[in-house]
Amino acid sequence: MKTLFHSPLSNDLQKFLLFKHSLGYRYARPEFTLLEFDRFVQKYAARHQKWRLDQAIVTWLGSKPKRKAVSVSADAAVLRQFCCYLRRRPACPLVTEPLWPQLRHESAFTPYVLSEGDIKQLLELAKTLTRPSFRAPLYRALILLLYCTGLRFGEALQLRLDDVNTRAGVLFVQMFKGKARWVPFHRSLGREMDKYLIAREVFTATFARPDDRLFVGINRETLPVGTAAATLRKLFQKAGLKPMQGRVGPRAYDIRHTFAVHRLSRWYRKGVDLHARLPWLSAYMGHDDILGTETYLTATPELLELAGNRLRNRYLKPPTGEDCES
Repeated sequence: MKTLFHSPLSNDLQKFLLFKHSLGYRYARPEFTLLEFDRFVQKYAARHQKWRLDQAIVTWLGSKPKRKAVSVSADAAVLRQFCCYLRRRPACPLVTEPLWPQLRHESAFTPYVLSEGDIKQLLELAKTLTRPSFRAPLYRALILLLYCTGLRFGEALQLRLDDVNTRAGVLFVQMFKGKARWVPFHRSLGREMDKYLIAREVFTATFARPDDRLFVGINRETLPVGTAAATLRKLFQKAGLKPMQGRVGPRAYDIRHTFAVHRLSRWYRKGVDLHARLPWLSAYMGHDDILGTETYLTATPELLELAGNRLRNRYLKPPTGEDCES
């Protein structure tokens, strides 16, 4: 593994990252945190000859006053795990941890649940992406895949050609957040993906290998997360769902929220046993248990109305003739 760190903690940070990877974690976002902390420690150690780890951690966490509390909390969690790793190593010198700040560890962002009309509008607007012309089928396929399967945004962009079987109607999600899974989908989505694959073949004009990315951008090899998110953001803005500035309105990830809520709404309409079906939804979305799925089950007005109707039909039925006689 290439050496990523260069501070006095470089050896420990490198071994800690290797340890996390050995457990099956991608650890991508925490890796950025460790790299940033490593760069800070380089400068901090140069200025303070008798520096201490706990003081360096507190100084670094407090060096970004404009960051959201949940972001600082996420960085603190990574460093807390690093300190725990140091303490548990054999023959390790005493590690003094800082007094960890009590910060919000959950985002207060309210998910935006799109309607079916919103999804159709986004698909229409995707047709206007004409430079290059391949962008139109690319983002149509991406939006449909996200909406019909509820994949995480990152999962969709990491799919490879060999992961998608349109004939069998199933795709394979590689190891993501420590868990891989098969995801079946409807044949109508399979037909849409077949159309996209034809457009992709024409655009790339190269021999497709099984491990090539499914979604590709201008470089014909990958579709960067930033590029895809920026394009979807512009589509949300053109649809009038998101202002030109600010963090309000839907994000690309909200399509996953939309999938979960719409699936639950359809089950309500069909009168199925939700307690029996929620584990299905949890496994389909790649969660370890239904607690992870609860985050996506936003109570929309439609969902509340469906739940209320079911409650009335089950417990508030008008009395029958037999009830009156008894």
